[in-house]
Amino acid sequence: MESGVGSGELEPGQALPPMRELADRLRVNPNTVAAAYRTLRERGVIETAGRRGSRVRPRPASTARGSLRVEAPAGVRDLGAGNPDPGLLPALGEVFAAVAGEYARRPGMYGQAPVDPEFAVLARAALDADGVPAGPVVATSGSLDAIERVLVAHLRPGDAVAIEDPGWGSLLDLVPALGLRPVPVAVDDEGPLPDAVEHALNTGARALVVTDRAQNPTGAAIGAGRAFELQGVLAGHRDVLLIEDDHGHGIVDLPLHPLAGATDRWAFVRSVAKAYGPDLRVAVLTGDPVTADRVAGRQRLGPGWVSRLLQRAVVHLWASGAVDPGRVARAYAMRRDGLVRALAERGVEAHGRSGMNVWVPVGDETGAVARLLHSGWAVAPGARFRMTAPQGIRLTVSTLAEADIEPLADAVAAAVGPVKPLNYG
Repeated sequence: MESGVGSGELEPGQALPPMRELADRLRVNPNTVAAAYRTLRERGVIETAGRRGSRVRPRPASTARGSLRVEAPAGVRDLGAGNPDPGLLPALGEVFAAVAGEYARRPGMYGQAPVDPEFAVLARAALDADGVPAGPVVATSGSLDAIERVLVAHLRPGDAVAIEDPGWGSLLDLVPALGLRPVPVAVDDEGPLPDAVEHALNTGARALVVTDRAQNPTGAAIGAGRAFELQGVLAGHRDVLLIEDDHGHGIVDLPLHPLAGATDRWAFVRSVAKAYGPDLRVAVLTGDPVTADRVAGRQRLGPGWVSRLLQRAVVHLWASGAVDPGRVARAYAMRRDGLVRALAERGVEAHGRSGMNVWVPVGDETGAVARLLHSGWAVAPGARFRMTAPQGIRLTVSTLAEADIEPLADAVAAAVGPVKPLNYG
């Protein structure tokens, strides 16, 4: 079956024979077929829906949503890659020179603590300032690495994970790739809808992944009222694993309203990619002691630790104040809010409460992307970020100048046409 899917002989969505029927056809024990189907589910090749039986997954879990991108040819502005503004990132030459000097005096060796002591102190102080509950600090290779390690530490293949829809495309890829079952949770400008979270948890989701600020792709940010509502929902599901992603730290001036502590098992992740550079593959992970210990223990048996050279580079950046979060946040807000406002003036609905992205609901995603490309703008198709959510396109505002906003708004308005207002319910 696996080779048949790979060759295209078995097509996405194709129904598979019932296990007993296949066992009779192959003249093997039904338990053998059941074991094979279970392995195929764990590998993300097939899915099973109760009495409706098993079928080939509509989309192979190994096919990254990032491949659903529009390449920007010469002369076309690329607003689809999702990168920060290079002009707002700190210079790293002096930082790495200082770290190299430290390394010359005291090289990193086996047996040293996996987390640099000063990295842990500064990270924990920032978490404390934002009201994140006390917990050990673990360094991981970015947010996705942290989230994967937490999911694997607590869940088994087949378990359901509630995730934002629309949401981060890499996470939408990761969950089924781990053999887990994604359950969509609708979002609005304030983050996940409490009723949608309640429904997902009541129907068996064992974990919930939430973005606190600068949600990708919608720019949603959880406010105090929404946090209170979500904490109330989670209080009735203390056994659910809660994972919070605060990748917007350092580029957003909205206050953090963490949900951590509302459940017995929780993890809070904060990467440095957006504020200091995507190639600095470092994130801070904290959580309840059991979760942090499981992640750190499994990490020791794999990469061992995140390079302490990188950790020291981040320490220098933090200590020097190389990035002014307020200035960065204002720069992105000027571009983002300007585009949302310009689109509203043209009767186009758009969302972008925080961060560097604007989400525009559309009636015809493919047509809108094609028309914008013809107008000189490459944007990200919403299929990269959606499960059951309505169609849309994502525009990353990082490289926009003030003079770009009006022409871009004109092009978007012409490309998307009138769209029925998005119903978040």
